[in-house]
Amino acid sequence: MGPLTGLRVLDLSSVLMGPYATQILGDYGAEVIKVEAPGGDLVRQILPARTPGMGAMFLNSNRSKQSIQLDLKTPEGRDAVLRLAQSCDVLVSNVRPKAMARLGLSWEAVSAANPRLIFAALVGFDQRGPYAGRPAYDDLIQGGACIPYSFIRAGQPPSYVPAAIADRIVGMSAVNAILAAVLERERSGLGQRVEVPMFETMLSMIMADHMGGLTFEPPLDEGGYRRHLSPERRPYATQDGYVCALIYNDGHWQRFFRELGRPEMPAADPRYASFAARMAHIDEVYAELGQIMLTKTTREWLDLFDAADVPAMPMHSYASAMEDPHLQAIGFFETVEHPTEGRIRQMAVPAQFSRSPARPGRLAPGAGADGVSVLSRAGFADEEIAALGRAGALRLPEKE
Repeated sequence: MGPLTGLRVLDLSSVLMGPYATQILGDYGAEVIKVEAPGGDLVRQILPARTPGMGAMFLNSNRSKQSIQLDLKTPEGRDAVLRLAQSCDVLVSNVRPKAMARLGLSWEAVSAANPRLIFAALVGFDQRGPYAGRPAYDDLIQGGACIPYSFIRAGQPPSYVPAAIADRIVGMSAVNAILAAVLERERSGLGQRVEVPMFETMLSMIMADHMGGLTFEPPLDEGGYRRHLSPERRPYATQDGYVCALIYNDGHWQRFFRELGRPEMPAADPRYASFAARMAHIDEVYAELGQIMLTKTTREWLDLFDAADVPAMPMHSYASAMEDPHLQAIGFFETVEHPTEGRIRQMAVPAQFSRSPARPGRLAPGAGADGVSVLSRAGFADEEIAALGRAGALRLPEKE
């Protein structure tokens, strides 16, 4: 019984941002009803996959959910969603608001059906500005949020972070906003529309580090946090691999040089003498550290950093992360039996709750696999369900 047991979520989102948010809610115990278009969520098609429509990325973004396929472009499908919404606490959508309005599923229409509903609109841009109607994808938002520019400032070609970082971060931000609205409803008894924009959410995160002198009027500089933008800030090459280490405060540096057999440092070199001095010479400091790191093996450095109580980790690959002894000890990667995909690995819920532990409630569903049961529990009679099928509004999995 997770901490959100009893919360019912109607998930009209697709691809990654919305589904990642609703997976977190489901992992925390909420009942999540994923409404998919007749063709299914596009992410189902991203390979690799054992069977069509059940790609790995879908499996890792859509567990703890039930799936129903409804054609929202039909009056019957739209009415079915409004009827489902009457028994839900939260509706999540990442469809552009004008498109939702064309479907007859605007905030005004849905709230009329259920005044207590939290209507979470995950959008590309704040709807009060001129970008309101634009489509948004992770790559675009990374660019607008200064991430590729930050690579340039760090002396590298402009690049995207090689992960859907905007989708994932904004999805987590949406969970925060949704739960804040749920908590407020406990006091007011009323639902509300919650808007979570990708552009502004990501820019607020990146600029919190990099506003720098632009914080002030007039500006003190062109912005940017020097340590993050140092071209020497990277995993350190060793004799046989790489180590990720952060020698940060005065104590770290003193203990590091002591374990290295050079206790006279950092006092002997003014560049290392204080935090401010290191920040002022960060490129030189990191470059010299990089040369030192080439003198030992990865294992030797990890042991030395451990003895010095300096934060350090090996640089993992996707495969080696699964062999990490800490993750193995806590069972982070679990092998489970999926009803259609056989043995698969899934990741544990990172957050730990002492009284109401959160665990994945179910594995990622086949497209429309729960359509009949979802409608039945919402009060639809057998004939009503059959009528939705005849109208083409409800799609059910083909029987083998």
